[in-house]
Amino acid sequence: MEYNHDFTYVDEPVPHYERVHHIMKAHPEVKKLIGKSPVTAVWIAVCVSIQFVLAYLLRDQSWWLIVAVSWFIGAFPAHALYIIYHEACHNLIFKKATNNIYAGIVANLSSVIPTYVAFKTYHLRHHSHMGVPGKDADLPDAWEAKLIDNYFIGKALWLLFFAVFQAIRTARYEEKIRIDRWLILNYIVMFSADVAIVYFIGWKALVYLGLSFWFCVGLHPLGARWIQEHYLVLDPKQETFSYYGPLSLITLNVGYHNEHHDIPAIPWNNLPKLKKIAPEFYDNLKYHTSYSKLLLQFLFSQEIGLFSRIVRKERIEPPSKIRRSQVMSEASITE
Repeated sequence: MEYNHDFTYVDEPVPHYERVHHIMKAHPEVKKLIGKSPVTAVWIAVCVSIQFVLAYLLRDQSWWLIVAVSWFIGAFPAHALYIIYHEACHNLIFKKATNNIYAGIVANLSSVIPTYVAFKTYHLRHHSHMGVPGKDADLPDAWEAKLIDNYFIGKALWLLFFAVFQAIRTARYEEKIRIDRWLILNYIVMFSADVAIVYFIGWKALVYLGLSFWFCVGLHPLGARWIQEHYLVLDPKQETFSYYGPLSLITLNVGYHNEHHDIPAIPWNNLPKLKKIAPEFYDNLKYHTSYSKLLLQFLFSQEIGLFSRIVRKERIEPPSKIRRSQVMSEASITE
């Protein structure tokens, strides 16, 4: 497969609209999977506690050990907390929307940078305008793709500084973040936590937490999740790919990405059940089983680069006959 130095443009709706329509028609029982999962709050408590305990234990250790623990251990609970942002922004933890916002802000505590409220804004538009430049913040800019190209060093640096590229990318985003009470609360809580960490534990503890977050979204096997979801690695025409590998539990089944985009109102612990109930809709799709393998493939294959994405110039509405299923699949987005 030859590398295409431009995006793959299509003039059809995202495939999830039609698939969820057929799934609902063939298996109406999947509606029972839609709901909330308060047990996710337990994961917040566990992962935040792990991070603060490790930060305390590393407060007087050498810098090389702090970096090593951040990469080999800290990235995993940090990544789980990032995925909990995802659950919270879809209102999949608690029934009351405001309680989900509080949960997201608490999950943000060990990440050093206040990111939850901003992520909520950008991520929901990713679902409703997938692949649309200027409206889907998950989509790289054309200049970004040209700069990185398809060579190892460019892609390695892109992953290493993924958080920076993501922040720059949002500057061209058409819908700007509103400065409201939730954004202000996120900043106040996060910076207060940072000050408290430095005062009571020390700067090394804060650096450990920051590096854990940096690695969990960057040059790390877990960072391959950004490639797994929508990059055309396994098939040039399949827009979304799932991951069914050993890290699914640690990553709260976020790898079940086709399933999630089909019905975003299903919480993480029910996504495998959706695949089990409707295997005929998922077993024919290509999927990943190893983040490490995918990371190496992305870095070293010159057939894959940032242009390996499907793009549509504007949101294309699905046919009217499947509109009802689309609304159901996006129920958690508009709550």
